[in-house]
Amino acid sequence: MQLLLIHSDYIEYETKKKTPVAEEIEPSLKRGGMEDALTAFVAVETYDEPDPDRTAQNAAAEIKKTAEQVKTGRIMLYPYAHLSSELAKPSVAVDILKQLEEILSHDYEVARAPFGWYKAFRISCKGHPLSELSRTIRLGEGAEGAEGAGRDRSGERGGEDERAKTDKKEIVSEALKSEEKAVSHWHILTTDGELLPTDEFDFAKHPDLKRFLDYEVSKSRAVDRIPPHVELMKRLELADYEPGSDSGNMRFYPKGTLVKRLLEDYVIDTVAKRGAVEVETPVMYDVNHPTLKKYLDRFPARQYSIESDKRSFFLRFAACFGQFLMNHDMTISHRNLPMKMIEMTRYSFRREQHGELVGLRRLRAFTMPDMHTLCSDMESAIAEFKDQYAMCMDVLADIGLADDYEVAIRFTRDFYTENRQFIEELVKIVDKPVLIELWDSRFFYFVIKFEFNYIDAMNKASALSTVQIDVENAERYDIKYTDKNGENLRPTILHCSPSGAIERCIYALLEKAYLTSESGAVPSLPTWLSPTQVRLIPVAERHLKYAEEILGALVGVRVDIDDREETVGKRIRAAGREWIPYVVVIGDREVESGVLSVTVRSESRKVEETAQELRNRVASVTAGMPYRQINLPVMLSRRAVFFG
Repeated sequence: MQLLLIHSDYIEYETKKKTPVAEEIEPSLKRGGMEDALTAFVAVETYDEPDPDRTAQNAAAEIKKTAEQVKTGRIMLYPYAHLSSELAKPSVAVDILKQLEEILSHDYEVARAPFGWYKAFRISCKGHPLSELSRTIRLGEGAEGAEGAGRDRSGERGGEDERAKTDKKEIVSEALKSEEKAVSHWHILTTDGELLPTDEFDFAKHPDLKRFLDYEVSKSRAVDRIPPHVELMKRLELADYEPGSDSGNMRFYPKGTLVKRLLEDYVIDTVAKRGAVEVETPVMYDVNHPTLKKYLDRFPARQYSIESDKRSFFLRFAACFGQFLMNHDMTISHRNLPMKMIEMTRYSFRREQHGELVGLRRLRAFTMPDMHTLCSDMESAIAEFKDQYAMCMDVLADIGLADDYEVAIRFTRDFYTENRQFIEELVKIVDKPVLIELWDSRFFYFVIKFEFNYIDAMNKASALSTVQIDVENAERYDIKYTDKNGENLRPTILHCSPSGAIERCIYALLEKAYLTSESGAVPSLPTWLSPTQVRLIPVAERHLKYAEEILGALVGVRVDIDDREETVGKRIRAAGREWIPYVVVIGDREVESGVLSVTVRSESRKVEETAQELRNRVASVTAGMPYRQINLPVMLSRRAVFFG
């Protein structure tokens, strides 16, 4: 069970719509509230099904303990499925919630919001140190679980740690174990080339860099509340949790699938212009393959393993080994270098820890553009590294994250000593101080890597673009090229993800939009990524034919028509909630004049334009970016509702 405990000045709710699993309730329970209460948001999970009674007892004990700490005699129980992607059967959840209500009612004034209803709610958090707490209730997972104790998830790595002790299928690499023991020396490298200990750097003008440093040093990856992008990804009908799969495996609705494909197209097109060729490799590999077995221990990630025909396999966590095995079988000349290959890995799999798996930020199955470059030597690799560094900056700018990241550069002390000028040039290119992680010795297969990290509303950092210089795998996979003298030499390899995981790009865009709205500005997605770019709203049925003519004139633009039997005002508000970049209301004046009144979301104003002028406007802001057709019926009346 997951609990989010909020000491609230008040909470109010109103039911809106039943779901198929909604419990039957009296009319009096369709709305409710409570003042000066401990609000317990509750998600009952699959782990609770074996012993519902004991789960209810343990959860009640945790809620009581918190109620005593905050000194309140009132408790509101609020079912909240969004706290978990591993939900129990509805019948079990309702049973446990009713038991909780019964147990707590002996000592407290208790109210319970109904289960299985879409509800609007308002809550005011008191804001003292104990006013926001989260707890995880587990049974049968070590002493804490056996005793039924709750665990405060803030600052810990999550429940997967306990399960890993008995999960025989988890593969933990030696590199991951080394990472836990590695000693990091943290510095800030300024644009003037000064390498300063972090306590000597003035962060006053660089608050995000300070947030990034704090995140890195704390190594706290778990989240203790729902990130803002989770509500947005659902409301915009982009993505949602998939309860029928493992945690960290998401379902993408038509709009989200379109956004993903556009991002994938853009990255592939970008690297193709720089000479990369696209390949495809398997998602499953033999654990006991001699080369792969060694590589597994050099990569800092947890893997999935499966058994088939008495053999052990693992699901890939990157495209590295597939491409390296391909390189091994190739005949490569010095004339072919630098040689780039890329795969859009749909999907890569990493067994990320349970407490970290919230929304799109960190997934167990994700889409990673994975490019590898074979270079003739270290000098060539450094030149290519610098070029790809600049390329990654351009990629994030085109995606809509131009200056929304902090830079980390990580390297060994020896590499820094030998290549200091090169590293200082990287800082000058990005034109802002960067976080440096310095290692006394090499734990991994690379000697240097950079990451562009997005810092979200919860002060969590997430790596987007990255490039690494690999000094091990050419030898491990016996990759060779022939130089001009006919000698066989080992290339130096670069690993590059120009954007980072595609899902994480969407996360960053949604988090950025949330922060934009918090600052009082209008949230949006870049027009080239907007599932609908132009929304046409005919005032009456007689205007529908003209709307269809306008749609036909807007060639190369994603256009839909809101022909639903709703008021014009309601349809305009719906377009606003969907962040539609351009909204056109079509009435008698527009039909007669041929001039459209276009609401431009990014400018919060209306302009008068012909259909051709509107088409040109969209083309100008999407120039050079990929285009795909709309991924839903054009008429909104023909669309099913995927969420909400």
